[in-house]
Amino acid sequence: MNIAVNHLRSDDTCDVAIIGAGPYGLAVAAHLRSANVAIRVFGEAMSFWRRHMPNGMKLRSPWIATHIADPRNRYLLDDYFREAGLPLPKLLPVENFIDYGTWLQKRVAPDLDTRAVVQVVARDGGFDLVLDDGACVFAKRVVMATGLLNHEHRPAQFDGLPRALVSHSCEHTDSSRFRGRDVAVIGRGQSACESAALLHEAGANVEIICRGSLLWNADPGQRSTLRKMVRSVLRDALIPPSQVGPFPFNWLVEAPGLIRHLSEQFRDRLNEHCLRATAVLWLRSRLQDVPVSQGCRILDARRDGDRIALSLDNGGKRRVDHVLLATGYRIDVDKMTILDARLRDRIARHGGLPVLSAGFESSVGGLHFVGASAVASFGPLLRFIAGAGFAARRITRTAIGHGRTSRVLADDRLDSLRQETAFSLAGERERS
Repeated sequence: MNIAVNHLRSDDTCDVAIIGAGPYGLAVAAHLRSANVAIRVFGEAMSFWRRHMPNGMKLRSPWIATHIADPRNRYLLDDYFREAGLPLPKLLPVENFIDYGTWLQKRVAPDLDTRAVVQVVARDGGFDLVLDDGACVFAKRVVMATGLLNHEHRPAQFDGLPRALVSHSCEHTDSSRFRGRDVAVIGRGQSACESAALLHEAGANVEIICRGSLLWNADPGQRSTLRKMVRSVLRDALIPPSQVGPFPFNWLVEAPGLIRHLSEQFRDRLNEHCLRATAVLWLRSRLQDVPVSQGCRILDARRDGDRIALSLDNGGKRRVDHVLLATGYRIDVDKMTILDARLRDRIARHGGLPVLSAGFESSVGGLHFVGASAVASFGPLLRFIAGAGFAARRITRTAIGHGRTSRVLADDRLDSLRQETAFSLAGERERS
């Protein structure tokens, strides 16, 4: 899509435009604004979480790794709950996290521009951003913090089938609409298991179908207990703050700056190992009455009247009212259609994801990517909220002119120390 860019007015400029107002966009905004960088933030606060996560969902990350980073650690989850007069929950409901993100947005990006960016076009010295009302803004740098939307993975077996019968888990927030209906949930990770639990509790007849076995992770509360047991002996050697990935790789995950210096092949293997489909153990009891067909692949899916007929590789057949694809996301620059096609063609990639510099800058100077788009370059932590502070600090250093130095490894260590300090200040809340 090519859109004619309107003549710019002098007040339609900024140093950095941030596209997206989720955890990563807000963290970047907080850090840049603290450094007195002139920014504009576009999007609706926490819109993906609000519109594409199921009601009743609980966040799987531990409390300590779910704060949205700001440079002075002023806006922690604990501060939000205290100010709201709410008791601290054992497991964090998505509704509370959305409210927390909106609360933080009002403090770090009170001038949030909710107009949608429909196209980004490169021009000398920066980028033109065309908005949905036809207005245009010029920015010297652009940070793509657009998250997972439009990157959902749909297996080829379901191509061409209507969304009314086959949909992705991100397309629903209300499980009650499936009450009394037969639903096959495809997948075996947290999204699949929690979607199945919520559907079952809403009165749907649910079955999980997955090509491998369900893999369970200990829940954050259990890990906190384990921390207390091993702290005096192993000094937390087994359990890092963010709890991403299995030991011993979990501690490497905490150092995304170091991971960037490793080979592409190693990073790919690390990401595959640490981001494999797993579910948190506290879901297990909620699924005891939900049948699970493990080790099954879908050979064929076709419409059968107003239902869907599935053929499995073990000879099994299913005929259901709806198929819910909890099959995750695959980031691909080609799906970022708000970027002008000529601009997308200039972005160097690895496996569909942009190749990024130490300052999260792509091969197009001034164009940065954060969040899941940065996983190929910086590792698994960037797929989680806990990685937002690292990305925000790096982009801020680049924006103020300190992004390309000979002290990259030293800066990596400083980043690690800052993250450890932030975790210490936040404290790990006891869970009963």
